[in-house]
Amino acid sequence: MQAKTSEAQSGTVVTTFEKWRAFSVHLLTASGAFWAFLSIIAASEQRWVAMFAWLGLALLVDGVDGPIARRIDIKRVLPDWSGDMLDSIIDYATYVLIPAFALYQSGMIGHAWSFVAAALIVITSAIYYADTRMKTKDNFFRGFPVTWNMVVFTLFAVQPPAVVAFIVVLFCAVTTFAPVKFLHPVRVKRYRIVNLTIFALWSIFGLWALAADFAPPPFVKGAIVVTGLYLISIGAIVQFLDGKGVDSDQKGQLV
Repeated sequence: MQAKTSEAQSGTVVTTFEKWRAFSVHLLTASGAFWAFLSIIAASEQRWVAMFAWLGLALLVDGVDGPIARRIDIKRVLPDWSGDMLDSIIDYATYVLIPAFALYQSGMIGHAWSFVAAALIVITSAIYYADTRMKTKDNFFRGFPVTWNMVVFTLFAVQPPAVVAFIVVLFCAVTTFAPVKFLHPVRVKRYRIVNLTIFALWSIFGLWALAADFAPPPFVKGAIVVTGLYLISIGAIVQFLDGKGVDSDQKGQLV
């Protein structure tokens, strides 16, 4: 028989088993910090495939912990522990800080401009995480959602000229604060099947590039670019077709 231990804020009794089960989800989320640590080591040694592999594992954890947490109603069971805060800390490292470091460490943009690019990435992203309006009512992101891990991965896979790479960074940094919708490939219901298919294709071609040590065939590079352009532009296209501004929807904090 499970022992009753305490009452959550909602007034319902929470058992010891429920607490430990909920806390194990927080531990799963926290494991992303270790994958981030391993990716930093790999980046410092310029082992890019290993770095992105660890970031991919962190991304996998980030994708599964949220649904599990919501399924077991973790906020009710552990009201004194903020999964949102824990998730944001790890996300900033894996989505922003490490990709920015990798871009600098690789020398892809050149030494001087790498500092500028890194500053744009880490500062705009920090401000974005503080914006409680980052998500629209229909589950799009408001502004570029600082998914720098995907952007930098694409740059590594495609290897564009330095000026093109910097323009990409500049564009993403500027649109972070633009009143433009960006896709959440899982939560957005509109065109969900198409969105998930395109995202799956981007992931498959990305794995191909990773397996090829970032020297994939030209058609793989082209496929990564085309699918990536869809993912980054479909939100703005939907917004244009609807004829509505992004601020016409009520915002909610990303969870």
